[in-house]
Amino acid sequence: MSTGIWILLLVVALIVGLVGGFFGARKYMENYLKNNPPINEDMLRTMMLQMGQKPSNKKLHQMMQSMQAQSKKSK
Repeated sequence: MSTGIWILLLVVALIVGLVGGFFGARKYMENYLKNNPPINEDMLRTMMLQMGQKPSNKKLHQMMQSMQAQSKKSK
C-alpha cells in the first residue's frame, strides 16, 4: 500500500474514534445522571435549613416532584 492510503486510513480511524467516543461518553453520562440524580431530599433539607426555613416532608416532596418534572420536560 502506498503512504497516501495509510494516511487516509489513519485519519478516517481517528474521526470514527472521536465520534464514537463522544457518543459513548454522552450515553454514559446520561445513564449516570439518571441513576444518580445530583440533588436528593437530604440535600434539599440541608439547603432549606441553611436558608432559615423549617422544611416539612410535604414541602420537600413537592420540591422534588417539581424538579423531576422540570428535568423530564427539558429532555
